[in-house]
Amino acid sequence: MKKNLKKLPIGISTFSKIIEQDYLYIDKTKEAYELITNYQYAFLSRPRRFGKSLFIDTLQEIFEGNKKLFEGLYISDKWDFEEKYPVIKISFSGSRDIEALKLNIFRNMNEAQEKLGIECSKEYDYATCFSELIKKSYEKYQKPVVILVDEYDKAILDNIDQIEVAKESREIVKILYTQIKDNDRYIKFAFLTGVSKFTKASIFSGLNNLKDISMLPKYGNICGYTQNDIETTILPYLDGVDLEELKKWYNGYNFLKDKIYNPFDILLFIDADFLFKNYWFSTGTPSFLIKLFQKENYNLAKFENLKVSEELIESFDIEDISLETVMFQSGYLTIKEQIIRRRGIQYILTFPNLETKMSFNNYLLNYFIKKPIDKIPVQNDLVDLLEVGNLNDLEQTLKSLFASIAYNNFTKNDIEEFEGFYASVIYAYFVGAGFDKVIAEDVTNDGRIDLSVFIDDYIYIFEFKVDSKGALEQIKSKEYFNKYLSSGKDIYIVGVEFDSSSRNVVGYEWERV
Repeated sequence: MKKNLKKLPIGISTFSKIIEQDYLYIDKTKEAYELITNYQYAFLSRPRRFGKSLFIDTLQEIFEGNKKLFEGLYISDKWDFEEKYPVIKISFSGSRDIEALKLNIFRNMNEAQEKLGIECSKEYDYATCFSELIKKSYEKYQKPVVILVDEYDKAILDNIDQIEVAKESREIVKILYTQIKDNDRYIKFAFLTGVSKFTKASIFSGLNNLKDISMLPKYGNICGYTQNDIETTILPYLDGVDLEELKKWYNGYNFLKDKIYNPFDILLFIDADFLFKNYWFSTGTPSFLIKLFQKENYNLAKFENLKVSEELIESFDIEDISLETVMFQSGYLTIKEQIIRRRGIQYILTFPNLETKMSFNNYLLNYFIKKPIDKIPVQNDLVDLLEVGNLNDLEQTLKSLFASIAYNNFTKNDIEEFEGFYASVIYAYFVGAGFDKVIAEDVTNDGRIDLSVFIDDYIYIFEFKVDSKGALEQIKSKEYFNKYLSSGKDIYIVGVEFDSSSRNVVGYEWERV
C-alpha cells in the first residue's frame, strides 16, 4: 500500500481509534445528524459486517460531545457539542444458553455503571438495574439519557436452531427493552440495531413510537460504501483494479437508495492485494438457513427473481420464520425492484452480487452432497467441459454429482420426486462454478426454459423431467432457443431426465442448434 494512504480499519469499530490513529473513514455523520435530529426512538436492520457497530460508536461520541473527533466531517459545525449527554451502550455477544445471555446483560450494566459513576442496588435484577441506571443518570447529569443497543437480536438469532432457548432469550431481552418505554421521561434518544426485524409485538411491546428506518430511502446509505465512495475516497487504494469486476463481485446491496458495497469485502479485498474471493460470506456460517431449507421443497433457482410482499420482508417471529425473510434480512438476498401498487408494495429479490450468489449456492451444494464439494472434482470438470462445448461427457459428470447427494439430510419423504430439487442442485452447481450467467425459468414466447447457462461463446439450454420422458423434445417443439439465435453464440439444447427411484440421471440427450 502507498505510504501516504491512511491505514485500513479492518475489524475496527471504535470511532475514536479510527480518527485518532488516522485510519480510513467514510463520513456517515450526515446520516447520523439527520437521524438524531428527527427521531427520539429509532431502529436499523442491516446484514452483519456492514458497519452498524461503528455507526453506534459514532453516535456515542457525538452525544458525549467529543467535538475534536469530528473536525472536517459533515456534523462538525451543525451539532452543539457543548451539550453532553449520559450514554448507556449495550452490545450483545453470542450466547448459546440463558445463563450466558444474563451474564452478558449484567456485564453491559456493570460497564455502564462504571463509566457513568453510578451504582445499582445489588438486590435488583438486570431489568430493574437498567431502569435504575436510566433514572440515576438523568438525576446525576441533569440531562436526558441516550441509549444505544448494538445487535439487539443476536441472542435470539444465535439460537434459532434451538427454539426453546430462542424463545426464552426473546423474553429476557423483551423485558430489558420494556424499560426504555417505561422511562420515556428520562430519555433523549434511543437507537437499536440488528440483523433481523422481529415483530414489535414480540420484542418491543408497547414501544409504538420506535421508528424503523431500515427501508427509508433517505437512510439507504447509512451503512456501507457507495459507488461514489469507491470512485473517490477509496480509489487511491484500488490502483489497477477493474472497477467493473469489483462491482460485479461486491456491489449490489439495495436499501432503496444507492447500490451499496459491504465495507468488509472492500477492505479485505484491498488487504489481500486485489484477490477476488469470498470474504463476507465466509465470516459466518448460516446454519439456520439450512434448517429452514430442510423444511420445505424450495427451488434455489427461484431466488434469482423472487417476488415477495412488503410484509414478508418487514418482520418475522420465531414461531413463523420464512426462509425468504431471513435471507433478505441477513443479506443473502437484496431488492432488485420495488413494485408499488394501489393495494400495497411488492419486491423482487435477488442475490446482491457474484460473491453472495456463488458462495450461498456452493454452501448449499456442500450440504446436499456427502462430502465437501472441493473434494469432488466434478465442478472443475463441468467448467472444463462447457468451455469447449463438450456435452458427451457431461452426462457422467451429472451422474457423479447426484450419486453424491445425501438424501437423508431432508425431512421431505418425496424429495426424490420433486423436480425443483434436481433443478436446485444443478442450478447451485452451475452458479457455484462461476459461470458468466445462469438464468432459471428463462422466459420465452412459449413457456419457460428450466435453465439457461452462458459461458464465453456458448449458450446451453436445459430442460429437466422427473419420471417422464421428452425433455429434449419439449425444447425443440417449443423452440426455446429462438430468443438467442441472433446472439452469434453456439447454442446447445440439453434434455435431462431423472428417475425418482434411483435418484439419478436416466435419460440424457443433447443437440447443437
